[in-house]
Amino acid sequence: MDSASTQPVELGSPVGTPVALPPASTGVEIPAALLDTLWSEAEAGSLELSRDEFAQKLMAVGAKYNYGLAPGQRASSMQVETFYRALQLRELALAHACALGREAAWEQFLQRFRAPLTLAAVAITGSSSLGQDLADSLYSELFGLTERDGQRRSPLASYSGRGSLMGWLRTTLAQRHVDHHRRTRRETPLEDTDFAAASSAPTPTTEALSRLGDSLAETLRALTPDDRFLLSAYFLDRRTLLEIAQLLCIHESTVSRKLKNLTAGLHRQLLKRLQASGMSKRAADEALGTDPRDLDLNLRNLLQAPTAGTFSNQTKSSGTKQT
Repeated sequence: MDSASTQPVELGSPVGTPVALPPASTGVEIPAALLDTLWSEAEAGSLELSRDEFAQKLMAVGAKYNYGLAPGQRASSMQVETFYRALQLRELALAHACALGREAAWEQFLQRFRAPLTLAAVAITGSSSLGQDLADSLYSELFGLTERDGQRRSPLASYSGRGSLMGWLRTTLAQRHVDHHRRTRRETPLEDTDFAAASSAPTPTTEALSRLGDSLAETLRALTPDDRFLLSAYFLDRRTLLEIAQLLCIHESTVSRKLKNLTAGLHRQLLKRLQASGMSKRAADEALGTDPRDLDLNLRNLLQAPTAGTFSNQTKSSGTKQT
């Protein structure tokens, strides 16, 4: 790491000057009752985050991603509410409050993420000392110590709440490590370079995660409603094979066989799509080992799209047939 990042950064309390945030995009106004519910579920009050501040962040995220719909489509009030409820509300509120420099939020952030973030940095670099340096440099960046155009900015302002905050942090760490490695390779003679040991489980880059997310979304959308229902019931609703078999009026072994064939087919389709996007077979295989929580993707929305039917709808229709 550079000389400025070799000393540990102490983040006991936020810097006095507020962190400047990019202008938020205007989204659909949130009804007061819904906002109160979302604000309470996010426990935003404990983070010194007001309802108006949280509402502005929610509307910015909603406008950016068009509430999970295709570009050009207009979201209904129900679709807007469904989009907001699917977000990682507590983590979104925490990241936003930290970006605003709220002391209570930073205390919670450090308590929850400092140790896991350091462990992730050590795994990425393959070195305890280099990992500590990498984590410390990211702390200072997240804290808004970096100035751009004369204003302090925190990368946490870009977190959307559509994936886990820890996954976002790991991806950011990996990207900073790659950026540093490229920079030092240009600056340091090759014979004097002492490379860190490679991580046994490479962390995918932002680009790889983006390609994987796009490929997974396309693959799931191409499934039949029955296949999407089966995946949703088993992996999201945590139904047993027996419960699904009873709902579909088929044998338990049939459900098991269908799931096995379905997941194997998904694996093949994802490999094809990733390779078609320009990734090598090895890179595609590594990408498929990614934790789904690290993806900026709402799997429940994809699997329980209106054409697929939700598990509760399937349950009601199945129950009607059996009576």
